[in-house]
Amino acid sequence: MSSPRHSLSRRRFLQISAATLGALAIRGLPIYAAAAAHFTHGVASGDPLQDRVILWTRVLPGDGQADTLDVQWQIAVDPQFEQIVAAGDTQTGPARDFTVKVDAAGLTPGTSYFYRFTATGIHSATGRTRTLPAAGAAQARLAVVSCSNYPQGYFNAYREIAARECDAVLHLGDYIYEYADGGYANADMLNKGRHVQPEHEIVSLDDYRMRYGLYRSDADLQAIHQAHPFICVWDDHEITNNTFQTGAQNHNDGEGEFDDRRRAAIQAFYEWLPIREQGNVEDGIIYRSFDIGDLATLIMLDTRLIARDEQLTHDMNIDTLRRGLADSTRSMLGATQQQFLANELRRSASAGIPWQVIGQQVIMGRKEIPLVADVEFAEDIRPDIASSRYGMLRERGQMGLPFNLDAWDGYPADRERVLDLFRQHANNAVVLSGDTHSSWAFDLHDDTGEAIAVEFGTPSITSPGFENFMPLPENELVAAFMRNSPEMRYMRGLGRGWMELDLTRERIATRFLYVSTIMEQEYLVEETDPMLTVAGEHRIR
Repeated sequence: MSSPRHSLSRRRFLQISAATLGALAIRGLPIYAAAAAHFTHGVASGDPLQDRVILWTRVLPGDGQADTLDVQWQIAVDPQFEQIVAAGDTQTGPARDFTVKVDAAGLTPGTSYFYRFTATGIHSATGRTRTLPAAGAAQARLAVVSCSNYPQGYFNAYREIAARECDAVLHLGDYIYEYADGGYANADMLNKGRHVQPEHEIVSLDDYRMRYGLYRSDADLQAIHQAHPFICVWDDHEITNNTFQTGAQNHNDGEGEFDDRRRAAIQAFYEWLPIREQGNVEDGIIYRSFDIGDLATLIMLDTRLIARDEQLTHDMNIDTLRRGLADSTRSMLGATQQQFLANELRRSASAGIPWQVIGQQVIMGRKEIPLVADVEFAEDIRPDIASSRYGMLRERGQMGLPFNLDAWDGYPADRERVLDLFRQHANNAVVLSGDTHSSWAFDLHDDTGEAIAVEFGTPSITSPGFENFMPLPENELVAAFMRNSPEMRYMRGLGRGWMELDLTRERIATRFLYVSTIMEQEYLVEETDPMLTVAGEHRIR
């Protein structure tokens, strides 16, 4: 994972480079003209291939007036930039919110590099990145994250990942949240000053840009971007809650046309994240693939925006809900993306690559509504849940209905189509998921009970888990879910953190890692024992 040519450790690199971080400034704060240019949000890299990687920064002119700014970039094999291997020039300006993004090519596979930007003679912070390995690599490590809500807590997990070794960070969505200040926030963190900007719910391009600027001003988020290349997809909160192709649960009257909001959110996403652009950005095509040597093909999908039909809900009457679940035409991927998935699975497997890793947003494993008795809520936790919302859910759970209709459980026919693609075309399919803020592991079976694939769902960075929705003692919560969900192999409703996958040709070892707190900036890290998936078995040992 670290280049054999240099012994500078990740932690030592971060210690050295911390002193050179660009000014922490969110979009819209005053510009201080003592310097001719200001790198305001650190640096980042992303979408690594074997010979290239996206480099990112943001730089403002010192007087705040320039229409364009000339920017130079360099990549070297040493942090002193004595051995520069690639360099170039570009421009930025207000049309892209003074963000800079270049696709730096001509690099060597499986190599760590250092990079920086320069404007008007002023250097940015130095970042560290890495190309994907070529065929013959013995192992690789991926860190998997999702759901980082700024006013819910400190991004301690990001800081910890920055100091560890990995080949790439997969962000499975909910990189930002759209809510107004005080909405979906932790009161203690608001008292500590973690307020969002703008203060209102974000709807316009300027709103989305400012919210990204706030998040990217966070020192821990800057640190992880500075240390590792990211591979990102969006989920719903990069636009608004429970997005689907033509609307969203949280797009309301008075917020304008949904298409305008969608277009603004997509533009800001591409401006502020180190993602490689494909065709017309407005089309929102983010599904793509990466070959990690000949160990694995990583296939990143969009289950949220490009083709998803509107979600079913438990507020529907039971007959309407059952008809919706039985409707075989309802889709999450759409025909074009499904064909892309089939083609990539087939290409990867025919090349002898053992693992086909699917990075996407929502849980694929089956989760029925847990049958928790009313008395458990009434006596132990909160009687209001027993008498209202959960009472209705428990009744539907007794009918064997799924828990989360926003996940693949709400689109069972489309899930069967995807599992059939895994069966036909994949050597070993491993699904990675975010969205729920909790930790999961599943053996994925088709409708006949045949083992097809495995799935791991990452916990959130800060967003709250089941303690906010179903505040049972953890052991009771886990037992209730696992009683009704035979595919489920692991579940943890509490705990903020991330996953790590260690890949070899023979097996994948998956660990869940948790920080002890997000309410303070001092923390401990807890790691689970690795869960092993052996090639050819299609199950978790």
